Amino acid sequence: MMANLLVQGTQMLLVLALAPLLTGLVRKVKARLTRRRGACVFQPYRDLARLLNKEAVLAHNASWLFRAVPYLLFAATWVAAALVPTFGTGLIFSWSADLIVITALLGSARFFLALAGMDVGTSFGGIGSSREVMISSLAEPAMIMIVFSLALVAQSTQLSTIASVMVAGVGLRVSLALALVALAIVAVAENGRIPVDNPATHLELTMVHEAMVLEYSGRHLALIELAAQLKLLLFLSLVACVFVPWGLAPAGAGAGALVLGMASYGAKLAAGAVLLAMFETSIAKMRVFRVPDFLGAALMLGLLGTLLLFVSRML
Repeated sequence: MMANLLVQGTQMLLVLALAPLLTGLVRKVKARLTRRRGACVFQPYRDLARLLNKEAVLAHNASWLFRAVPYLLFAATWVAAALVPTFGTGLIFSWSADLIVITALLGSARFFLALAGMDVGTSFGGIGSSREVMISSLAEPAMIMIVFSLALVAQSTQLSTIASVMVAGVGLRVSLALALVALAIVAVAENGRIPVDNPATHLELTMVHEAMVLEYSGRHLALIELAAQLKLLLFLSLVACVFVPWGLAPAGAGAGALVLGMASYGAKLAAGAVLLAMFETSIAKMRVFRVPDFLGAALMLGLLGTLLLFVSRML
């Protein structure tokens, strides 16, 4: 029992420790691809420490909701990220590692952040919240279609079961390829990455996530930034767990298998960071009114994958 709790605790601390490093690696690779030196990969840790040491300045008309949302956002995102199997399956909390639960946690966090963006009554907050809700209205149905596709293949929405089925071998399926492309599009939109949003700029005509958090400072902003980094790690971990599950330690595995699983997980995250940086440097930011077309493609791909699986099971 204690060993299982130790492994589960390691999983929760691992995602928390690696999230800023992953963001720093993406920024470093993007800088090198554009022939710049770039900041150190550990710069996000220094930024978080600097923000935590600063005083949180609040607007006079900010309500209790504005103060509570950074903590709610961080807690919901951390729990969701810790539920995705990273280096091993069959962990003590794996029974709760359900794709629908993770989608609901992320949706709840987004709902409260959108409310906080409108709480102080600034125009930027209202614009950011409305754009975030518009994006989520298309991203969440696409995510549900992806969950349906995976559930039809694995007969379960539990991530450990899905990973075990994938490792056992399901063959090459067009529906899974469609689900992978749809999940990549949803991940780009949910994390506010190029071409949907650009977290490195503060242009009022294009801001989405940054517009909602402009009024935050100090420890509140540090928690929001860490939650965003955890969310990026969550989606890369989700892709690695579902579509590249090889290397995951099975339930009840020894220390050697767990260490091998951690090494495998680190390699998958590094590969994902490089691919994301290459994608972002090869494409331009799209206009806001083109985002529904982009996410509509993810919804159609997810729906098509689900229909293909459903029809193939009926034959």
